[in-house]
This record gives sequence, C-alpha cells and structure tokens, in this order.
Amino acid sequence: MKKLFGTDGIRGVAGQFPLDPTTIHAVGLALAHHLGDSPRVLIGEDTRESSDWIAAALTAGLAAGGATVESAGVIPTPAVAYLARAHNFAAGVVISASHNPWVDNGIKLFGPDGYKLPDTTELAIEAEIFRRLESSTLSSRSGAEGSACVLVPPQVNESDRAEYIRSLLSAVPSLSLDGQRIVIDCANGAASAIAPQLFAELNSNGGGEVLLTHASPNGRNINENCGALYPGTVAAEVVQQHAAMGITFDGDADRAMFADEFGKVVNGDAVLLLAARDLAARGLLTNSTVVATTMSNMGLEAALKRSGIRMLRAPVGDKYVLEEMLATGAALGGEQSGHILFTGRSTTGDGLLTALLLLDLIHRSGKTLTQLTADLKTFPQIIVNVKVREKRPLESIPTVAAAIAEAEAALADSGRVVIRYSGTEALARVMIEAESEALMHLHANAIADAIRAELGV
Repeated sequence: MKKLFGTDGIRGVAGQFPLDPTTIHAVGLALAHHLGDSPRVLIGEDTRESSDWIAAALTAGLAAGGATVESAGVIPTPAVAYLARAHNFAAGVVISASHNPWVDNGIKLFGPDGYKLPDTTELAIEAEIFRRLESSTLSSRSGAEGSACVLVPPQVNESDRAEYIRSLLSAVPSLSLDGQRIVIDCANGAASAIAPQLFAELNSNGGGEVLLTHASPNGRNINENCGALYPGTVAAEVVQQHAAMGITFDGDADRAMFADEFGKVVNGDAVLLLAARDLAARGLLTNSTVVATTMSNMGLEAALKRSGIRMLRAPVGDKYVLEEMLATGAALGGEQSGHILFTGRSTTGDGLLTALLLLDLIHRSGKTLTQLTADLKTFPQIIVNVKVREKRPLESIPTVAAAIAEAEAALADSGRVVIRYSGTEALARVMIEAESEALMHLHANAIADAIRAELGV
C-alpha cells in the first residue's frame, strides 16, 4: 500500500512531511533516477504561496539527479500533461493541492505520454524516496557533510500558456457565445492565468459578455469560498447578474462545475449525461458506454439507460476512471465532482476543455442548460465527511461495520451506501442515496457517528 501517494499524487500541509524541503528534494532525486539518463522535466504550479519554494526544492532534487527542468509557471494541471506529451518531456510535474485550502500543497506526476503514473510506478518511486530519506538520516547521524541545497526556481517559458490556449481553442473552432452573458469563477487558482485570455479570444467578436470572478490570487485565497468546491458561489452570481450560465473551476483547473440561468448547480453527472447523448447522436460514443464512479448518482445511470447508454463504475479518482476507459474503449468518463475525460482530446481531466465543449454543445443544440438537463432526476444524496486520525479498514471496526450493514439492509434496492477514505485528505466519506430523505439522513449520521467515535480527531 502506498504511503506517500494518494489518488492524486502526494499531498499535505506545505512545510510538513511529506512536503518538507528534505522530502521534496528526495522526491526530485527519486523521480530523476526513475526517468533515466539526463531527462527533461516540465514543472507547473498553482497560485499557493508555497508553490514557488516547493517547485524550487523539487527542481534542486531533479537537477541533482541529472535532470533538466523547465517551468511553465502558474498553469492548470491538464496544461502540464498536454505540454509534456507535445514536447517529449520525460515527465510533467504539477505543484498543487487542487481543491484543498491554501495551507496544503501537493506534487502530481505525469509520464511522457501525458497520463498520470500508474500505481506500480508510484510505488517504485515511493520506495526510492524512503531509501534516500533513510540514507540522508544515516549520513546526518554519522556527521557526514551534505552539500548545500540552493533553491533556485527554474526559468519560466512564457510561451507554454499561449500554446495551451491555442490547443483549447482548436477543440471548438466554431464556438460562438451568441450574445450570452456567462459568469466564470477562477477559484483564485491556476485558471486565473488562462481564463482571461482564453475567453477574451473566444469572445473577440464581442458576441457575448464574460464576467470573471475570483481571478485575483494572492497566495492564500485559492478555493476560499469560491471555485468548484463552492459551486453555490457562482450559482448565486449567475442569478444576480442575470447571466445565461456559470462556470467554476477548482484550484488547478482540472475539473469544472456549472450553474444554469436559475442558479441551479449542474455537476459532473449532468455533464456526463449531456456529453454522452451528444457523442452518441454523432456516432462517437464508443460501445455506447460511459465510465463514472461509485459516487455518481443512480439518477444518472437511469437517464443514460433511457438513452440506450451503459454506465460502468470505477473507483473514485480520475486516474481510475481513465484506466477503466482505456480497458473498455469508452470515449467518455468522469466524476460527479467535475473531472470529465474525453479520450482523444485529453489525457487527464481538464476543466477548461470541459467548459468549452459544454458551451459548444449548448451552442449547437440551440437549447439552454436548464432545458438540456430537465430530465435528469437524481436520487436524494448526502455526503458526510468525517476527519480521522488514521485510516484503518472500516470493515474491521465492529461498530462501523454494523452501522453500514444496517443501512444496506434498510435501503435494499431503494438506495446505495458508499463508504470510503479520501485519497487526498484525512477524511472518511460517508455517501448515501435513497428514495427516502429521512432514511438517508438517519443512516448517514449513524455511520458517521460510528466512524467519529472510533477514529475521529
């Protein structure tokens, strides 16, 4: 079992293990060694105040391992994946903690093909990181002199952002905003470096109006009551501004959520439904199959079935959705949280690409987002997050196992119970869907209380 890597790289509080300078340096050394002789590595980052020094520490480790490092500066995660593949980098690295608070940060790794590294590769790199940390500790105890690590950020290639923007625009060559007013929430994150220019070029003929919000990062306001984690923020702004729709990204812009003209939040499940139907109508939905996750609502599955489309479920995490897509040949997959993957267009979730493709779909349909999502009837769903001090197997805890079994028996065929640990935070997530809201809340709280009593902080 991996100890450093979660479902989306290494993540934690910046400055503390495993994101302390010594461990970050070891990550750079281990990655460089894994990549072979004189590898070229691309680094991008989000807007957290810790991102610069983490990038510098990682660069020092990579350089010590013989790598040459180029920086794309502040840029979305999917841009690094795209550029790594387009320019034959041995790896792409993103310094970001996605939707987490500003005090956190993380390190995401992509291979030369633009895909996130498989678990087996992360395990191998992780083992070497621990070996290097142990070696460093032994050297320190023996009084061996270590070379000073001067943290010098890599030089930023300013053309990388422009190239990524061009790639996005090429995906929707005929898109027009058609006089629509659209609100865009950049989460004070990486989208702030791309969205202003992207949508200015998209609206160069003045056919629409784009209202940018939360696009002034200061290092500490990323995801602060804004972005995809708080879709109600952009939804409220849509109503206030009498806009046609809203778009909101997370901190590293690899996912997107939406709001219709009435301020109703439109999540990844709804986007999957609309994209699946559109692709199917154009003969582009391979095997009439969509890959979602265990968290996707039963209502999505029912709506897809009515359209003759099969839905498969993968474990939570866009890398696992992608693995299932590649294994089954599916052209579309994603998560309720807004990670949407289109094979052939991107190797990872891309919030900006998703936004453009949805805008294009709406433009071609001649319908509003409300009209397109009208028949998606979702089961009541609740997710309770419980902070935990450790991640023991839940089935091994009698009180927790009993609460889960009781919920499953009570709901039977009229609901679902999904309990899992977060792959990026110290949380247990309790998700229940049910036709009965009363039963949903009753059992969600009972399971959460049982976990809290045994493992709570």
